[in-house]
Amino acid sequence: MGTKERKGEHITAVLKKDVEYEKSAGFENVRLLHNALPEIDYSKVEIKTKFLGKEVVPLMITAITGGFAGAVEINKQLAETAEKYMLPLGLGSMRAMIEGTEEESYLVKQYCPSVPLIGNIGIAQLASYPVERIEGLVSKAELDAMAVHLNPLQEVLQPEGDKNFKDALKKVEALCEGLSVPVIAKETGAGINKDVALKLKETGVEWIDVAGAGGTSWSKVEYERGGTPPGFEEWGIPTVNSILMCKGVLPLIGSGGVRSGIDAVKAIVLGADIAGAARPFLLAYDYKALDSMASEWVEQMKIAAFLTGCKSYAELKKLKYAL
Repeated sequence: MGTKERKGEHITAVLKKDVEYEKSAGFENVRLLHNALPEIDYSKVEIKTKFLGKEVVPLMITAITGGFAGAVEINKQLAETAEKYMLPLGLGSMRAMIEGTEEESYLVKQYCPSVPLIGNIGIAQLASYPVERIEGLVSKAELDAMAVHLNPLQEVLQPEGDKNFKDALKKVEALCEGLSVPVIAKETGAGINKDVALKLKETGVEWIDVAGAGGTSWSKVEYERGGTPPGFEEWGIPTVNSILMCKGVLPLIGSGGVRSGIDAVKAIVLGADIAGAARPFLLAYDYKALDSMASEWVEQMKIAAFLTGCKSYAELKKLKYAL
């Protein structure tokens, strides 16, 4: 099966099938401490921060799709929403573009010129394409960073998966040295532990997206497509645990099971620098509720800051919490 067809099947599974983890990302166990006397004006609460040199709300629409005809409109609307609410935007795997197909689905910078646009390439593809080819994606799509997705769980179960991860760190290091933009290392839903984070830091990676367990289970997605063997539906490190393991190693994106603006604030309070989510934005697009969901989540983040006595992002980063 070609890349284009596979990307279409992935989106269909994510939209139409039960592919969420049964186990939790852990956010329900994080207690933000209510401040009954915040002593601040809600209208003055400002949660924006700098990410990749641009001022943003610390909530990223993480990698969703690209590479098939239906992705053109999805990514256009995601980009327009990202621009309106000052959210960083991640593109889905750009393998199709590097193979010379469906470029239009990735060329959305015109719709989100003010916020960071992050590309995406699989670590397995680093063995097949020289850094110069990947730099071509950066230039053509006007990217602010390139994410390398680490997805051994998905690949080993995928019927047509790339199962050779030998010398993966060396390939990431070569990419970091050769690209003109920062490299972000991201999992795809099974989490990153501290030992891996430390190894990634040594390669020159500048950010880590922990993408922990508790949201979309890509093993379940592949099982919907005929992947084998069974038994890995719940494999992975819950997002809360992954953030706590990795904080302090590199700047973090906390994604995986973030299902509200309140969860996003919890991820930041735990140690992530920005939060992220993918499937909720895709579902909101499908139900024609993308704008209202983005507005609601940003408002939830501001209210959570207000109710904990924080009038700025910097104060949120210092906030105490309970587990």
